[in-house]
Amino acid sequence: MNFSNLDWALIGEATIDTLLMTGISLAFTAIIGLPLGVLLFLTSRKQMLDNAWIYQSLSLIVNILRSVPFLILLIVIIPLTRILAGTSLGVQGAIPPLVLSAAPFFARLVENVLRELDPGVNEACRAMGANSRQTVLLALLPEATTGIVAALIVTAIALVGYSAMSGVIGGGGLGDLALRFGYQRYQTDVMVVTVTILVVLVQLLQVFGDAMVARLSRK
Repeated sequence: MNFSNLDWALIGEATIDTLLMTGISLAFTAIIGLPLGVLLFLTSRKQMLDNAWIYQSLSLIVNILRSVPFLILLIVIIPLTRILAGTSLGVQGAIPPLVLSAAPFFARLVENVLRELDPGVNEACRAMGANSRQTVLLALLPEATTGIVAALIVTAIALVGYSAMSGVIGGGGLGDLALRFGYQRYQTDVMVVTVTILVVLVQLLQVFGDAMVARLSRK
């Protein structure tokens, strides 16, 4: 392996593309997944908006999207991706499938975090006459902040892996670089560098997430 001959500018561009895909997708995942997770919790059995039909319907959709392997989902929703993003290639084309895959995953994590809260929080809010919106915004979400941040970090790490897989259909980023140069052209040095960068990104996310969770836990 000769690392001196590597195109570091291309590797840097691919790294930035991966960061963009992960960051933008994570933002949309949080915007969609957080309300969905809260709704799943509220409509579940013995909760404030207990509604079996709504809960089962949402739960079915979440389970279906979570059960479809990401590579298959990438291919299946190419027509939808083109409608939403204007293209199915590059960073722009990778974001819709990334969000569609990660949002249900994050929503289920949020639901589980809310389920683990002390039931006394809900009861206290009801006793004070708080409605559902007030209970969620002023009690449940503040109490669940640490768990939600931890869930978001787990989702971000999953998105790094998903973004690499999007290279199979020309999604750009480190995955595309590893596939085109490391695999198809047998350039082992490119494969080693891209894998190393992905590992470092995941480690940095985990360290940052652990620090955030520890800081929130002390408050």
